[in-house]
Amino acid sequence: MDTFDYVIVGAGSAGCVLANRLSEDPNVSVCILEAGPADWHPYIHLPAGFIKTFYNSSINWCYQQAPGPFTNGRNIYSPRGKTLGGSSSINGHIYNRGQRHDFDIWGQLGNSGWGYADILPYFKRLERRIGDGDPTYRGRDGALTVTDIDWRHPLCDAFIESAVAHGIPRNGDYNGGIQEGISYAQRTIQNGRRVSAATAFLNPAKKRPNLTVRTNAHATKILLEGKRAVGVAYSRGGRSGSPLEIKARREVILSGGTYNSPQLLQLSGIGPVALLQSLGIQVQHALAGVGEGLQDHYAPRTVIRVKNIETINERVRGFKLMTEAARWAFQRKGLLAVSPTLVYCFWHSGLSAGSSDLQLTFTPASYKEGVQGQLEDEPGMTVASWQQRPESRGYVHAQSADPFVDPIIQTNYLTHDLDRRTVVEGMKLARKLLSGGPLAHYYLREDFPGPDVRSDDELLAAATQRGQTTFHPGCSCRMGPQADPLAVVDDQLRVHGMEGLRVVDASIMPRMISANLNAATMMIADKASDMIRSRVPLPAVVTAEPLLGQ
Repeated sequence: MDTFDYVIVGAGSAGCVLANRLSEDPNVSVCILEAGPADWHPYIHLPAGFIKTFYNSSINWCYQQAPGPFTNGRNIYSPRGKTLGGSSSINGHIYNRGQRHDFDIWGQLGNSGWGYADILPYFKRLERRIGDGDPTYRGRDGALTVTDIDWRHPLCDAFIESAVAHGIPRNGDYNGGIQEGISYAQRTIQNGRRVSAATAFLNPAKKRPNLTVRTNAHATKILLEGKRAVGVAYSRGGRSGSPLEIKARREVILSGGTYNSPQLLQLSGIGPVALLQSLGIQVQHALAGVGEGLQDHYAPRTVIRVKNIETINERVRGFKLMTEAARWAFQRKGLLAVSPTLVYCFWHSGLSAGSSDLQLTFTPASYKEGVQGQLEDEPGMTVASWQQRPESRGYVHAQSADPFVDPIIQTNYLTHDLDRRTVVEGMKLARKLLSGGPLAHYYLREDFPGPDVRSDDELLAAATQRGQTTFHPGCSCRMGPQADPLAVVDDQLRVHGMEGLRVVDASIMPRMISANLNAATMMIADKASDMIRSRVPLPAVVTAEPLLGQ
């Protein structure tokens, strides 16, 4: 049986950062297990290949959420990366940290060292920002390259002008002092290629002799001796593969993500007693919060039919697509080198005090039934709008003791009244920004929710009919003090009541943040690496709260 100092389960956004940072110490050995293959697939590295990886089960878990009370009886498709780099290898490339308010709340919930001043240095250490940015907030020497979009479209410019006309200011850097405002998005793309956690952090570390990377290694159980994690059982090659075990001298670290980490804990007998007993799993450690508290952003998408201009829909077929392919091949530029979402807008619903609570994204394209993944034939443009900090919570439950059976994912979107009211306000704002001013020349008609949908109740019904995940699941193994009955890990990310076992991924978020989760997940892993290595944390960066637009 192989033995290493650290065994990391999951080579996604968190796992790749951890593998890099822990293996910097030549006196320790690190093994990282990834259930999927190496990130060899060409569509991973081509930015526009995002759409092609969307349903590719060879590199994607292709999860389905269970129908919820406000999803109109639908199973909502929830892709997650299953390859080196995890979801950072199949996501939409966006770099978005979140608001200082988000992380200050984490600290106020009893998680020492997780306020904004404490986590900002880790965001900076990770990042190699190319473009404008205040050095108080932005990093220049890290491994994760963050660039500005270098492809422009008149519809994007018109949408930004429309927002400004409605009182939403331009913001030159929503990852700087303040998030509110509108701008083109920042992304993890460099020279026309994706920058994933694998390319930025894992690949440079692979040359180290103390790091071992094992792909097609599906973890099936945490090996326990009493209340101590001592290793991991896994299958090399899936259900029909060989059962193997690996030992950890110091720690087992779960970085499987918001769905997989709680499932593996439950399969190992760590979790809610009633759930484990119902599945015939022997209870090794009762921990009620494992899998509970799941949160995600839920987004209806307003779709407009367009006239007088060409959209992305028409540019990705036939001769035009061949032209774009040639431009990418020879120049690493053009439509195939951009992220699927181009403009980001952060603003207020009027229902919550303080910082913005709405996020809108714009793209000069439209997707069949308003869902990203398959472009329509007709010209179109789309705004996805969502509540940044939802109150609704769901769960992730193993539905079988079989580790190859997908977990039950129930996000319970919109079950909280504030969430329903906020999502309606987001749809109203999207409609307002799309329907007049600079966009009037291009506006043909509203395709969804449609001109006959006017009242709040009708808008809510439309949201339940076609709203989708924004692919930002978190909070299913949340961080909190032991006095919190549903906390799973402490502020050092150690599983409560266990030894030698941590969870380091988006599942530890105590509350959803106002952002896509990839940047914050890597920050969590970077900060955790200092904790695991018993290094002094980076000095806090205390900044004054700037005024809007400054």
